[in-house]
Amino acid sequence: MILRNRNSIFLKCFAVRIILLVAIITLPSAGHARDYAGYAGSFLRIGTTARSLAMGSGFTAELDRGFTAYHNPAGIPFLKNTQVSFTNHWLPLDRRFMATSFSAKLPPTAGIGVAWVSAGVDRIDGRTSAGEHTEYLSTSEDAVFISFAQKIQPWMAVGINIKILYQQLPMNSNQLAGKGTGFDIGVMVRASERMVMALVVQDLNSNYQWNTGEVFERGRVYKESFPTQYRIGSVYSYQGFHIVGDVGFTTDHQNLLGNSLRIGAEYRYRGNYFLRAGVGNSRIAIGGGLNYTVLKQNDAYLDYAFVLELPVGAAHVFTVAFNL
Repeated sequence: MILRNRNSIFLKCFAVRIILLVAIITLPSAGHARDYAGYAGSFLRIGTTARSLAMGSGFTAELDRGFTAYHNPAGIPFLKNTQVSFTNHWLPLDRRFMATSFSAKLPPTAGIGVAWVSAGVDRIDGRTSAGEHTEYLSTSEDAVFISFAQKIQPWMAVGINIKILYQQLPMNSNQLAGKGTGFDIGVMVRASERMVMALVVQDLNSNYQWNTGEVFERGRVYKESFPTQYRIGSVYSYQGFHIVGDVGFTTDHQNLLGNSLRIGAEYRYRGNYFLRAGVGNSRIAIGGGLNYTVLKQNDAYLDYAFVLELPVGAAHVFTVAFNL
């Protein structure tokens, strides 16, 4: 018994040291993520649920209770229950971000999902050319996900997200809107409950189509493409610890814009309580979760993440998820 307790303490300390080591290694490379932060579609690279953000967002191979298809649509057929979730980010600088999703198995071997992600900035100070205040403006970006996935083996699935994209910008007294579509494609291999491998390509051909002739005398029609992300990830579970991670790179189809390493861990305490930490996307995060009962035994989850991103500041993220 003493030896078992010592082994348990050793494993916990070892996991904490691994997380700290990855944080030290990852922070100096934070500039890689900022290299493509200004490209179109940045709101889709923020992350979504509190659980995933608290664990570094490296969920390419993980079944996220809040929004599985966002990370990899191939995970949907492996869900055990129909899931509904709601996420809200409390962000500095008058920014807002929220998401809601629905995912379900489609018997016998498929899965479907629908989700909405919305981000924006409010209270933008509008002024005339003379510097006089006119009104407060706002801008927003929205994406609707339609997801489908199919098992091609009991242990292997492929999936696709179809994204309907919309961005609205304030331009004088008019609104300038960009519209477009995009795709994600993923593969997931679940060799066992403890070991999973997955690959995903995000934002294939994602873009906004703009027509500036509506607001400028010499406007034109043009296309603004999103960078494409390629990721490979894995998960591993051992004695109450659940470790996730992925590596990837981002390209504008001509140049390599950056690479990333995202890793995190979750410790489950007494079955219903969760402690989490992770690093990824130039951020450090910690968080916790609670599994509780609403209608059926342990059918609901409440998750929280504290996300630190310098020099912008800190974000507080809450997710509520239900198994139906």
